[in-house]
Amino acid sequence: MPRRLPPLSTLKAFEATARLGSVTRAADELGRTHGAISRQIRALQDHAGLPLFEKAGTGLRLNPQGETLLQVVGHALDQLEQGWQQVLDEARGPSVHVACSATFAMRWLVPHLPGFYRRHPQVRVRLSMTSARDIRHQGADLVLAWDRLSYPERDQARAIRIADVAFGPVCASRYPAAVKRKRLTCPARITHEHTSRAWTVWQDNSGLQVTHKKELSFPHTHLCIEAALSGLGVALVERRMVVDDLAAGRLVAPCGFISFADGLAVVPASERASSPAARAFMAWIADELSEQGRRP
Repeated sequence: MPRRLPPLSTLKAFEATARLGSVTRAADELGRTHGAISRQIRALQDHAGLPLFEKAGTGLRLNPQGETLLQVVGHALDQLEQGWQQVLDEARGPSVHVACSATFAMRWLVPHLPGFYRRHPQVRVRLSMTSARDIRHQGADLVLAWDRLSYPERDQARAIRIADVAFGPVCASRYPAAVKRKRLTCPARITHEHTSRAWTVWQDNSGLQVTHKKELSFPHTHLCIEAALSGLGVALVERRMVVDDLAAGRLVAPCGFISFADGLAVVPASERASSPAARAFMAWIADELSEQGRRP
């Protein structure tokens, strides 16, 4: 019996448009024209015999039927993506797909990966970038994160803590930041656009308050670090991300670093999170982070 489904291309166009909130951005992601995506959406609505979007100013938003369909289609496409990647990975040998922030990947994980490959030369690690606002993780098996507030409760509950983290304000060595009477005073405070609560947590844990005349924000931690290196202000970052800059004197930490209770955790994101390759990666990274934490 043939499956009673609309053309899969229309479902892909619908999911991308609904997820990105824009026909234009969906067209860019799928490598199609704006008109082609619009036609796919019209074809899907004609096939269903009902609208899935409604006008919202100059854009579109999902109606209740569209919201229901998005949950179904998004879940199905995620499973297809994971299944497809699993077939490819199994054909290439043992592997684990890890998602983490670009800053953690560039400044810590990739430089330490040779140690993993020496211990497990037969396992291939695939990396993809994620952020506090992007929790789809692109079919990853494991997600590394310390800010998990925006994650679904189910993901927060099954997160496996693997290391302590310590955050502190950092700035260029000659930047005019001063600590006096339980107060850090600086011309500009640098914040991460999607994890701005870190400053609040740091103030609560350190007992220090921050006084600043202006605030700069950036969408990625590595941009916050670069801004601090350039003398634009004081950024709040995890100690491991700037250890080399501190050692070289490019940055200073006027208040030191304060532990954050949640720590760094691994969030299982697929059925392959319990595979031998995934377990090997989790054991290795926990050991490596712990060993680095014991170094002066």
